[in-house]
Amino acid sequence: MATVRICVCGDEGVGKSSIITSLVKDVFVTAKIQPVLPQVTLPPSLGTPDNVTTVIVDTSALPHERHTLRMELRKSNVILLVYSDHYSYERVALFWMPYFRSLGVNVPVVLCASKSDLQSKGTTQQAVHEEMLPVMNEFKEIDSCIRTSAKEHHNINEVFYLCQRAVTHPIAPLYDSKEAALKPAAVSALQRIFHLCDKDKDGCWSDEEMHDFQIKVFDKPLAAEDLAQIKSSIGRSAPDTVGEKGITAKGFLLLNQLYAQKGRHETIWIILRKFHYTDSLSLRDTFLHPKFDVPQFSSAELSPAGYRFFVDLFLKFDKDNDGGLNDDELAKLFAPTPGIPPSWMDSAFPSCTVRNEAGHITLQGWLAQWSMTTFEEPKTTLEYLAYLGFEDRGSTTTALKVTKARKRRRRPGRVERNVFLCYVLGSSGSGKSALLSAFLQRPFSHTYHPTIKPRSAVNSVELKGGKQCYLILEELGELEPAILENQAKLDACDLLCYTYDSSDPDSFAHIVELRKKYPQLDKVPAVYTALKADLDKTMQRCDLQPDEYTAGLNMAAPLHVSATWSSISELFVHVSCDVCKVVAQG
Repeated sequence: MATVRICVCGDEGVGKSSIITSLVKDVFVTAKIQPVLPQVTLPPSLGTPDNVTTVIVDTSALPHERHTLRMELRKSNVILLVYSDHYSYERVALFWMPYFRSLGVNVPVVLCASKSDLQSKGTTQQAVHEEMLPVMNEFKEIDSCIRTSAKEHHNINEVFYLCQRAVTHPIAPLYDSKEAALKPAAVSALQRIFHLCDKDKDGCWSDEEMHDFQIKVFDKPLAAEDLAQIKSSIGRSAPDTVGEKGITAKGFLLLNQLYAQKGRHETIWIILRKFHYTDSLSLRDTFLHPKFDVPQFSSAELSPAGYRFFVDLFLKFDKDNDGGLNDDELAKLFAPTPGIPPSWMDSAFPSCTVRNEAGHITLQGWLAQWSMTTFEEPKTTLEYLAYLGFEDRGSTTTALKVTKARKRRRRPGRVERNVFLCYVLGSSGSGKSALLSAFLQRPFSHTYHPTIKPRSAVNSVELKGGKQCYLILEELGELEPAILENQAKLDACDLLCYTYDSSDPDSFAHIVELRKKYPQLDKVPAVYTALKADLDKTMQRCDLQPDEYTAGLNMAAPLHVSATWSSISELFVHVSCDVCKVVAQG
């Protein structure tokens, strides 16, 4: 917020103008002051919180000035409501607060008892309990209360600081005074922060983790006596919140609740804003969705920093060290996020990538899954990097990189991409699904299930020379016509893998018809594969046999493989090599 607008109001004669004058002149003005002062603007250099400009507007309570008062109240960010004696105090609850509500003005109110120099210190303390607390409990809009004296220049700067803080560090989103508890949205945000800063994921903050948190948020170390005091304070309120390992999540929440109760809610806001939360306790949109453009014919991939982050994340949450993330470990990993990405659920995660014998995603599958997500939906990867706590030089975009445009590369032999997309096309029953399952090292199944929705499989492939790439095989299902007619979808595809059942005489004709129907496929590099080579080979019912057909296209003859053969892995290396050659040639 660039400007905080304070509307100073209250009954006539309570000292509104004197308070403003005392702030501006820094002394009490004994001369007669005009009834309503002109607007005062305080630049940020005067120590305002969050580097904001402050505008102070004086008002009159006289009936003929009521229209101006209404207009100023509606423009304000915060109201400074002043009273000075018993009558004007009674009017706070009987007139002023109901009046604000009747106007629909929903901004914080700072209640100010002026002319405290006219009362003894003991009377002042008594007034806090007898006057201010009851009205605060009655009206949730009242953010804070303070006693001031313009004559003694007592709490003059402080009262305007409270007004500024009520806007820049509002208590309302954080704390429910009636329930004496943090609000659910604040609890959720603070739990996420605790989770991210619990580096060893043991459910507690050790002393070292507390020190790291302190430096990250407040840019200064935590003194040993301060840490001991924090633990003591939390432990007195709830003994189970501090243990041998350190402070629990419940203890961290309790600490922040104590801050709110003691009027130190700006401390909570410093924490929240350091972790990119807005005043509505949502993550800042520019943090979740930073600018990241992928030019046409280019693609997005994880950078080395991105791969390191996801490797570390996997290893931290694989608590049983079985090489896979089970449902409980995945749930804990995704705890600071809205959950597993919707696109993963659409692709039947984790069945679309590599799993161990127990059906849990392996590190190889985990990296392959994020490689596919980054290739297909880089904005999703960036969003989840933010949720999961990736911060390198203040931006999640350093976890990604953009490849050079395929159709502009002119240096044969140089492959600068690691993730490739291959559409698997062919007639129903030709063996496409079995091919994808074999790619993920799944056992062969004789049960036939027609593919309705598009299905993806992603895995890493080691090429000759040791280079590793990630290959996405996609079976299009009933959306095949829509995808093949979509030029943007074809532009994203690196290679077409035409498949046919070598034991079915009518299978290859489907490929011939497909290429006739969609002539735009000719512009996409392709390989031909004869599946079910473990069965008896049969002549195909078409003008040219597959070998002759591919020879006419100046292409290699179809590679004969079977999903039941272990050697099928050679097909994926062959496909990946073909993709790399295509990409290298541009």
